[in-house]
Amino acid sequence: MTRPARYSFRPMTLADAPLLARWRAQPHVHRWWGEERPYDADALRDPRVSRWIVALNTRPMAFLQDYSVHGWDEGHHFAHLPAAARGIDQYIGPPELLGRGHGPAFLATHLRSLLAQGAPLIATDPHPENQRAIAAYGKLGFRPAGPVEETAWGPILPMHLRPQTLRIPNPDEDTDHDHPGLRPPDGPL
Repeated sequence: MTRPARYSFRPMTLADAPLLARWRAQPHVHRWWGEERPYDADALRDPRVSRWIVALNTRPMAFLQDYSVHGWDEGHHFAHLPAAARGIDQYIGPPELLGRGHGPAFLATHLRSLLAQGAPLIATDPHPENQRAIAAYGKLGFRPAGPVEETAWGPILPMHLRPQTLRIPNPDEDTDHDHPGLRPPDGPL
């Protein structure tokens, strides 16, 4: 019997910049994320955004961020959502890990953590042509929350997830994950 994949999450640091640059250069990431400037120390200290490196059995494999949808000077297309709502963005870096169910699996762990911390709703905003991302979010219970919108970041399909709609992929295998937000106060999950 094959042991289930183990996902772990650690906060991103400036030392991760070369890793993210390599991932961003991959065509499947670059197409949707483009040429964003690298994160600096100020960005990593921003309390509105939590940025994570996701590992698969200790191997870094994805970037994930969750953020407050409120408190942005320029406004945000999710600013109308309830207080404590979170937005998420993510990508898998190594192309050989695409199409294997890793996105929905590690996202389920992170989403459970955000919901356990009191988020009443989680939103995401994939490009409307990014069918891989839309399908992955749909597997978790995200649903379109309106028509395609033009934003400062380009066109998006707003999608929402509520606690009661979260679906966990492969529930029999979803037992071996280490996420700081799901640990009891006295130890690991």
